[in-house]
Amino acid sequence: VQTCALPILFLSTTGNLLDDAQLEAFKKYINKGGGFVGIHAAADAEYDWPWYNQLVGGYFLSHPQQQQATLVVQDAGNIATQHLPQQWKRFDEWYNYKNIQTDLKVLLTLDETSYTGGKNGAFHPIAWYHDFDGGRAFYTGLGHTDESFAEPLFLQHIWGGISYAMNRQ
Repeated sequence: VQTCALPILFLSTTGNLLDDAQLEAFKKYINKGGGFVGIHAAADAEYDWPWYNQLVGGYFLSHPQQQQATLVVQDAGNIATQHLPQQWKRFDEWYNYKNIQTDLKVLLTLDETSYTGGKNGAFHPIAWYHDFDGGRAFYTGLGHTDESFAEPLFLQHIWGGISYAMNRQ
């Protein structure tokens, strides 16, 4: 399996980030087999660029207060989730999404009965991946809290997403 260069990684980015030349270069990178990793607020960026919505997989809609919730592993065979318990309880800021793309391979969903403020219903994706426009994209809505980045299960989840985006899976 051929691997690509390091993926573009957006870590809690918000708003319009790139000028027109950068948007074009980003798209060309993906078209040539490049990878993208979006973490948490990466879904809260580039609202005026429909291609980005398709790449990241959905846009941020809202979030309730930070609280504990239960995540459900939907794909236990994926490198980003194979190490996780089937039901994973953790504390974070839980995003609701809009414009969720239909081609996503969902890795984790949120159990909306386990917390207050969910708006996506019985099927609430929170982490996913997909091949897109010649490249690969991984997104996780986890990772708002500083504590997340000291949590081994979360870090392994991120590493799995990076490995997928680099075409190592």
